[in-house]
Amino acid sequence: MADLVVGDDGLVRPAWAAHDALLRDYYDAEWGMPVCDERGLFERLSLEAFQSGLSWRTILAKRPAFRAAFADFDPDAVARFGDDDVARLMADAGIVRNRRKVDATIGNARATIALRDAGGLPAFLWRFQPAETPVPRSFAEVPTSSPESIALAKALRKAGFAHVGPTTMYALMEAVGMVDTHLVGSHRRGSSGVWA
Repeated sequence: MADLVVGDDGLVRPAWAAHDALLRDYYDAEWGMPVCDERGLFERLSLEAFQSGLSWRTILAKRPAFRAAFADFDPDAVARFGDDDVARLMADAGIVRNRRKVDATIGNARATIALRDAGGLPAFLWRFQPAETPVPRSFAEVPTSSPESIALAKALRKAGFAHVGPTTMYALMEAVGMVDTHLVGSHRRGSSGVWA
């Protein structure tokens, strides 16, 4: 199958993760593994929003700079960011300098804190885990949204979050193991422990 590649190590990966070391390591160790802590989910939510319209490789390469710029994605710290911090972020060539996305990340930190009284961001996000996961055999069979990602986007916007559209939220669901869209035949298919 053209969508899967056997690597020099004998492991089968999708073509997007087969040749670039940064993407391969991310795919092998991180993508699709369960993330259930507030800071981890806030980071993934933020990075998925910054990725919108760009390649994931661009964001992944800039992730260390994003972590430094956004206080390691500590929602309490980011929620306190003010005008000076926004100016600092907009001058930081190490990250994606998009004012709407910067403002959204700060606002989303505040919305994350507000969710704590209602069980917190992890419980909020994971309640949208579907009853079944896709079983794609090719990239063409991998959804870009789902009824759950549409509902999640709507619920997040109602809770004060921004840059959380259905496609971005589906990418988040894939990244944190809420759905398993590893292609059938990949060495990572079923490795999250979330899906049998």
